[in-house]
Amino acid sequence: MLDLDSSEKLRNEISEIERRIRPYVRRTPSIEIDPADFGVACATITLKLELMQYAGSFKTRGAFANLLSRAVPSAGVVAASGGNHGAAVAYAAMRLGIPATIFVPKISSPAKIDRIRSYGARLEIRGDLYADALAASQEFERESGAMAVHAFDQIETIQGQGTLAFELEQQAPNLDTVLVGVGGGGLVAGIAAWYGRRTRIVGVEPRKSPTLTRALEAGKPVDAEAGGIAADSLAPRRVGELVFPLARQYVERVVLVDDEMIADAQQRLWNELRVVAEPGGSAAFAALISGVYVPSSGERVGIVVSGGNTVVTLRGALQ
Repeated sequence: MLDLDSSEKLRNEISEIERRIRPYVRRTPSIEIDPADFGVACATITLKLELMQYAGSFKTRGAFANLLSRAVPSAGVVAASGGNHGAAVAYAAMRLGIPATIFVPKISSPAKIDRIRSYGARLEIRGDLYADALAASQEFERESGAMAVHAFDQIETIQGQGTLAFELEQQAPNLDTVLVGVGGGGLVAGIAAWYGRRTRIVGVEPRKSPTLTRALEAGKPVDAEAGGIAADSLAPRRVGELVFPLARQYVERVVLVDDEMIADAQQRLWNELRVVAEPGGSAAFAALISGVYVPSSGERVGIVVSGGNTVVTLRGALQ
């Protein structure tokens, strides 16, 4: 159980999950880039390239944390997803020999749908948005007896995502700030649980899907707009009930980026670093290079880049 009163206990829980999932997940690389190359005046920028994780995103950590920590019934597992979580659960289930059924909305990208199918999961496309797919998955859960693996609002999911911060602190131990893209909030909650107040955590949301922003304004999770270029990964409509207390306690602030900023960051990651990130995986970087988040001159900034479930044409155009 997540204990908000003890940062040491939170870190111990994440460390235990990290040991459990270590044989099944990649230790993804981090790279330090020159801030001047992107017009940013700070000491260092470190990118955590989590898009190189199995199944293309950090979601694989939470998927394995669930499947290795909970008693899975013979009916297997079910998950609702904009795409990345579904791919992660399908991959983890394939590795562990567990039946998986994945529900995604119509906005899920072809790249993510193809990846889910490639792992052998049963795929169901339901509704226009994540909330529609979630409702359909919950009905399937009741009828089948399958174990639900929530994309963000589950203790094991949050702990699994926190293992990314466990790695990042080893790779870049002196970061002052970590910028993290926010959808339902599982990643930012896990990272915040690991760092506590030892490092500044800044959430980054698309302006067209401000789930955590609206929750912090209201003092509780509430429905928010759910649209924009990153809607298949950062637009669940409402931040998680378990996520919210962690975010309120440990996330310093949340900033909003426009679709144009996200698209520019996505293109610059490709043009200048040959990193192929999807829009949701580019949002945190967008906050820095657009000037929405302005670091101090001596600040050491870390940025999570995840995921990579997109396609590149022969001409280099990101889709």
